[in-house]
Amino acid sequence: MKQLLNTLFVTTQGAYLHKEGASVIVTVEHQVVLRVPVHTLSGLICFGNVMCSPFLLAHCAEHGVAVSFLTENGRFLARVSGKISGNVLLRRQQYRAADDVDRSLNIARSMVIAKTANARTVMQRAMRDHMEKPGMEQMTPAINRLGGIVQECMTAKSLDELRGREGDAGREYFGIFKHLIAVQKESFMFAERSRRPPLDPVNALLSFVYVLLAHDCVGALEGVGLDPQVGFLHRDRPGRSSLALDLMEEFRAFFADRLVLSLINLRQVSSKGFKRTESGAVEMNEDTRKAVLVAYQKRKQDEIKHPFLNETMPIGMLMHAQALLLARHLRGDLDGYPAFIWK
Repeated sequence: MKQLLNTLFVTTQGAYLHKEGASVIVTVEHQVVLRVPVHTLSGLICFGNVMCSPFLLAHCAEHGVAVSFLTENGRFLARVSGKISGNVLLRRQQYRAADDVDRSLNIARSMVIAKTANARTVMQRAMRDHMEKPGMEQMTPAINRLGGIVQECMTAKSLDELRGREGDAGREYFGIFKHLIAVQKESFMFAERSRRPPLDPVNALLSFVYVLLAHDCVGALEGVGLDPQVGFLHRDRPGRSSLALDLMEEFRAFFADRLVLSLINLRQVSSKGFKRTESGAVEMNEDTRKAVLVAYQKRKQDEIKHPFLNETMPIGMLMHAQALLLARHLRGDLDGYPAFIWK
């Protein structure tokens, strides 16, 4: 299985990255500030005005290190990667499955059930840990409703019906999300999910972490030879990594949302770290962005026992494990796709 390696996040504006031997060299104003061997990296993410030499890009592509370029505030711009690994026969099986409505529905159903079940578990644990907090009485009806939606997903007869159930679950979950924020409630008020643009600090955090998670899911899929752009729940759209969006559904609540809640509840971020632009969007400042990146990388090192493989692994390995299980299902080694359900 793929070794869990670090992602190098470069946020300093004006930084220049180049290759020296087998290492990535980061310079700022012609001064070397960091030297990292390429073989210790799984990805490189550049925020804003960060430049890379073409020789470094080629070296990273050759060694399977994906390089992504984002705006300073975390909006995805572009990604540079090398050849897709794996057997072309696997990708042909993926394309056939994506064109088969029934097979797509079965795989998508597993993912949506996992997404809903994991959101329900997040709520159950919050209710257990913060029973005395205001708003906890609203958890029980929402938890019960999500349990019912899981059952409805099992009998969904089309992708559109399944997406409808997914939408119901999202509204139920984000309808009580504000009650999962235990401290700093006035600074981190949450009314609803807003994406483009995020309209409050909570949405800014969620959107930023989702971008990071999507990057990791793309890398995991490419690592086993799957095409990240051909999905089952999310259908084909030019420029969209549909299968990566499918895969990350299993990890939104369990990994991304819990990380955001921890950052707020443990006071690792504060309202001073956000600003509102003229367009109404809310953005993080550089210090807050760095705090999120450090917390994200640290959380990936935490260990968990995989519910299907029954193997203890770092959380950052889960995406790679699920990509491998999906590949095994598409090859016919597994009758169904065992999505990740947190227990």
